[in-house]
Amino acid sequence: MDLDAAEVRVLGCLVEKQRTTPDVYPLSLNSLRAACNQATNRDPVVSYDDDQIRDALHRLARRRWTRMASGARAAKYRHLLDETLQMPRDEQAVLAVLALRGSQTPGELRQRVERLQSFADHAAFQAALDRLIGKDLAVRLERRPGQKEERYAHRLSEDLDEEPPLAPAAAPAPSPPAPSAPPQDDRIDRLERELTALRAQVAELRTELGLDP
Repeated sequence: MDLDAAEVRVLGCLVEKQRTTPDVYPLSLNSLRAACNQATNRDPVVSYDDDQIRDALHRLARRRWTRMASGARAAKYRHLLDETLQMPRDEQAVLAVLALRGSQTPGELRQRVERLQSFADHAAFQAALDRLIGKDLAVRLERRPGQKEERYAHRLSEDLDEEPPLAPAAAPAPSPPAPSAPPQDDRIDRLERELTALRAQVAELRTELGLDP
Protein backbone atom coordinates (compact mmCIF):
# COMPACT_ATOMS: atom_id res chain seq x y z
CA MET A 1 0.00 0.00 0.00
CA ASP A 2 1.12 3.56 -0.52
CA LEU A 3 -1.31 5.75 1.43
CA ASP A 4 0.17 8.90 2.92
CA ALA A 5 -0.18 9.92 6.56
CA ALA A 6 -3.31 12.02 5.99
CA GLU A 7 -5.08 9.22 4.11
CA VAL A 8 -4.26 6.73 6.86
CA ARG A 9 -5.56 9.10 9.54
CA VAL A 10 -8.77 9.89 7.62
CA LEU A 11 -9.52 6.23 6.99
CA GLY A 12 -8.92 5.28 10.61
CA CYS A 13 -11.11 8.11 11.88
CA LEU A 14 -14.02 7.16 9.61
CA VAL A 15 -14.00 3.61 10.95
CA GLU A 16 -13.58 4.74 14.55
CA LYS A 17 -16.39 7.32 14.49
CA GLN A 18 -18.71 4.90 12.73
CA ARG A 19 -18.44 2.73 15.87
CA THR A 20 -18.13 5.30 18.66
CA THR A 21 -20.52 8.02 17.40
CA PRO A 22 -22.89 6.31 14.95
CA ASP A 23 -25.49 9.07 15.36
CA VAL A 24 -23.24 11.56 13.51
CA TYR A 25 -21.85 9.13 10.95
CA PRO A 26 -21.17 9.66 8.03
CA LEU A 27 -18.94 12.57 9.04
CA SER A 28 -19.00 16.14 7.82
CA LEU A 29 -15.71 17.75 6.85
CA ASN A 30 -15.62 19.68 10.12
CA SER A 31 -16.28 16.55 12.17
CA LEU A 32 -13.67 14.60 10.26
CA ARG A 33 -11.06 17.33 10.72
CA ALA A 34 -11.77 17.39 14.47
CA ALA A 35 -11.48 13.61 14.60
CA CYS A 36 -8.16 13.64 12.75
CA ASN A 37 -6.71 16.35 14.99
CA GLN A 38 -7.99 15.23 18.37
CA ALA A 39 -5.35 14.80 21.05
CA THR A 40 -6.65 11.53 22.55
CA ASN A 41 -6.28 8.04 21.06
CA ARG A 42 -3.94 9.37 18.37
CA ASP A 43 -0.27 8.80 17.70
CA PRO A 44 1.07 11.09 16.46
CA VAL A 45 -1.15 14.10 17.17
CA VAL A 46 -1.55 16.14 13.98
CA SER A 47 -3.07 19.42 12.86
CA TYR A 48 -4.56 18.97 9.40
CA ASP A 49 -6.50 21.77 7.71
CA ASP A 50 -9.58 21.42 5.49
CA ASP A 51 -7.56 21.29 2.27
CA GLN A 52 -5.43 18.41 3.54
CA ILE A 53 -8.54 16.48 4.60
CA ARG A 54 -10.25 17.11 1.25
CA ASP A 55 -7.18 16.00 -0.69
CA ALA A 56 -6.93 12.82 1.37
CA LEU A 57 -10.62 12.09 0.82
CA HIS A 58 -10.23 12.67 -2.92
CA ARG A 59 -7.33 10.21 -3.15
CA LEU A 60 -9.15 7.63 -1.05
CA ALA A 61 -12.26 8.03 -3.21
CA ARG A 62 -10.23 7.25 -6.33
CA ARG A 63 -9.30 3.95 -4.67
CA ARG A 64 -13.01 3.45 -3.84
CA TRP A 65 -12.15 3.35 -0.16
CA THR A 66 -14.33 6.37 0.73
CA ARG A 67 -17.20 8.23 -0.85
CA MET A 68 -19.29 11.32 -0.24
CA ALA A 69 -22.69 10.64 1.26
CA SER A 70 -25.67 12.95 0.87
CA GLY A 71 -26.18 15.40 3.70
CA ALA A 72 -29.02 17.79 4.43
CA ARG A 73 -26.74 20.78 5.07
CA ALA A 74 -23.19 19.71 4.27
CA ALA A 75 -21.40 16.96 2.44
CA LYS A 76 -20.62 13.93 4.56
CA TYR A 77 -18.15 11.13 4.08
CA ARG A 78 -18.01 7.41 4.82
CA HIS A 79 -15.51 4.61 4.32
CA LEU A 80 -16.02 1.68 1.94
CA LEU A 81 -13.79 -0.96 3.51
CA ASP A 82 -16.74 -3.30 3.82
CA GLU A 83 -17.69 -2.90 0.15
CA THR A 84 -14.41 -2.46 -1.73
CA LEU A 85 -12.20 -4.75 0.36
CA GLN A 86 -14.96 -7.03 1.66
CA MET A 87 -13.51 -6.45 5.13
CA PRO A 88 -15.60 -7.65 8.08
CA ARG A 89 -16.20 -5.42 11.08
CA ASP A 90 -13.68 -7.06 13.37
CA GLU A 91 -10.85 -6.60 10.87
CA GLN A 92 -11.92 -2.99 10.26
CA ALA A 93 -11.68 -2.24 13.98
CA VAL A 94 -8.21 -3.74 14.35
CA LEU A 95 -6.93 -1.95 11.26
CA ALA A 96 -8.40 1.37 12.40
CA VAL A 97 -6.64 1.21 15.77
CA LEU A 98 -3.34 0.36 14.10
CA ALA A 99 -3.85 3.29 11.72
CA LEU A 100 -4.62 5.70 14.56
CA ARG A 101 -2.11 4.54 17.18
CA GLY A 102 0.86 3.11 15.30
CA SER A 103 2.65 -0.10 16.24
CA GLN A 104 1.39 -1.80 19.39
CA THR A 105 1.82 -4.91 21.47
CA PRO A 106 -0.99 -7.50 21.31
CA GLY A 107 -2.17 -6.44 24.78
CA GLU A 108 -2.26 -2.75 23.89
CA LEU A 109 -3.99 -3.42 20.60
CA ARG A 110 -6.74 -5.61 22.00
CA GLN A 111 -7.46 -3.23 24.87
CA ARG A 112 -7.84 -0.29 22.48
CA VAL A 113 -9.85 -2.24 19.91
CA GLU A 114 -12.49 -3.07 22.53
CA ARG A 115 -13.79 0.50 22.14
CA LEU A 116 -14.74 -0.34 18.58
CA GLN A 117 -15.33 -4.09 18.54
CA SER A 118 -15.97 -6.63 21.26
CA PHE A 119 -14.22 -9.99 20.91
CA ALA A 120 -15.42 -13.16 22.61
CA ASP A 121 -11.89 -14.08 23.64
CA HIS A 122 -8.26 -13.58 22.72
CA ALA A 123 -8.42 -16.29 20.06
CA ALA A 124 -11.13 -14.36 18.18
CA PHE A 125 -9.08 -11.18 18.36
CA GLN A 126 -5.93 -12.97 17.18
CA ALA A 127 -7.85 -14.54 14.30
CA ALA A 128 -8.90 -11.08 13.03
CA LEU A 129 -5.34 -9.84 13.33
CA ASP A 130 -3.99 -12.89 11.52
CA ARG A 131 -6.44 -12.35 8.67
CA LEU A 132 -5.20 -8.79 8.25
CA ILE A 133 -1.64 -10.09 8.14
CA GLY A 134 -2.68 -12.64 5.52
CA LYS A 135 -4.10 -9.80 3.41
CA ASP A 136 -0.85 -7.87 3.81
CA LEU A 137 -2.67 -5.08 5.66
CA ALA A 138 -0.83 -5.68 8.94
CA VAL A 139 2.54 -7.07 9.94
CA ARG A 140 4.18 -8.54 13.01
CA LEU A 141 7.38 -6.71 13.89
CA GLU A 142 10.34 -8.48 15.39
CA ARG A 143 11.23 -7.57 18.94
CA ARG A 144 13.90 -4.94 19.16
CA PRO A 145 16.65 -5.08 21.78
CA GLY A 146 15.16 -4.21 25.14
CA GLN A 147 11.56 -4.94 24.10
CA LYS A 148 9.74 -7.68 25.98
CA GLU A 149 6.87 -8.18 23.51
CA GLU A 150 6.44 -8.30 19.76
CA ARG A 151 4.51 -5.48 18.14
CA TYR A 152 2.08 -5.20 15.25
CA ALA A 153 1.72 -2.39 12.70
CA HIS A 154 -0.49 -1.60 9.71
CA ARG A 155 0.75 -1.95 6.15
CA LEU A 156 -1.35 0.82 4.64
CA SER A 157 1.80 2.79 3.94
CA GLU A 158 5.31 1.49 3.64
CA ASP A 159 6.65 4.90 4.63
CA LEU A 160 4.85 4.77 7.97
CA ASP A 161 5.84 1.26 8.97
CA GLU A 162 8.62 0.57 11.40
CA GLU A 163 11.74 -0.83 9.81
CA PRO A 164 12.69 -4.41 10.64
CA PRO A 165 15.14 -4.66 13.48
CA LEU A 166 18.64 -3.63 12.60
CA ALA A 167 21.93 -4.40 14.27
CA PRO A 168 22.37 -2.20 17.30
CA ALA A 169 23.84 1.10 16.27
CA ALA A 170 27.38 1.83 17.32
CA ALA A 171 27.54 3.85 20.46
CA PRO A 172 28.26 7.52 19.74
CA ALA A 173 31.72 8.77 20.52
CA PRO A 174 31.84 10.06 24.07
CA SER A 175 31.69 13.80 24.38
CA PRO A 176 34.67 15.48 25.95
CA PRO A 177 34.14 15.83 29.66
CA ALA A 178 32.86 19.17 30.78
CA PRO A 179 35.32 21.20 32.82
CA SER A 180 34.93 20.17 36.38
CA ALA A 181 33.92 22.79 38.88
CA PRO A 182 36.63 23.82 41.28
CA PRO A 183 36.49 22.06 44.62
CA GLN A 184 34.39 23.73 47.26
CA ASP A 185 37.41 24.51 49.47
CA ASP A 186 39.18 26.32 46.62
CA ARG A 187 36.15 28.52 45.99
CA ILE A 188 35.93 29.46 49.64
CA ASP A 189 39.64 30.34 49.76
CA ARG A 190 39.27 32.48 46.65
CA LEU A 191 36.30 34.36 48.10
CA GLU A 192 38.10 34.95 51.36
CA ARG A 193 41.12 36.38 49.52
CA GLU A 194 38.89 38.69 47.49
CA LEU A 195 37.09 39.83 50.63
CA THR A 196 40.39 40.56 52.40
CA ALA A 197 41.57 42.61 49.41
CA LEU A 198 38.35 44.60 49.37
CA ARG A 199 38.64 45.34 53.07
CA ALA A 200 42.18 46.61 52.56
CA GLN A 201 41.03 48.89 49.74
CA VAL A 202 38.23 50.30 51.87
CA ALA A 203 40.63 50.93 54.75
CA GLU A 204 42.99 52.84 52.45
CA LEU A 205 40.14 55.00 51.16
CA ARG A 206 38.95 55.83 54.66
CA THR A 207 42.50 56.87 55.62
CA GLU A 208 42.85 59.11 52.53
CA LEU A 209 39.49 60.75 53.27
CA GLY A 210 40.32 61.24 56.96
CA LEU A 211 37.45 59.11 58.06
CA ASP A 212 39.42 56.90 60.44
CA PRO A 213 39.09 57.86 64.12
